[in-house]
Amino acid sequence: MQNFIQPGAVLTVTAPADVLSGDLVIVGNMFGIAASNAASGDDVEIKIGGVYDLTKSSAQAWTQGAKIYWDATNKGATTTASGNTYIGVAALVAANPSDIGRVRLNMSF
Repeated sequence: MQNFIQPGAVLTVTAPADVLSGDLVIVGNMFGIAASNAASGDDVEIKIGGVYDLTKSSAQAWTQGAKIYWDATNKGATTTASGNTYIGVAALVAANPSDIGRVRLNMSF
């Protein structure tokens, strides 16, 4: 195939802000986990699939398979859809209270 570019599991995007390796990065309708540190405006590779431990809203209990959203204001994963970006599903149960939740990223819409 002459038009094949890459498998697409990792994409290079322009960092919308300073990011650290492991941060969730959202660019338009794309999101993923930063593979390295990057300054705002620099290129950064993001992994768009897989399972990651992410900071979550401590006061929420998650059920396995629950839809998970990213709250950009509070910089954490949440089950609250309103005003937040859908990023995937809870890979494991997360207790209330707990600061970390395991999320399977899902770029399919």
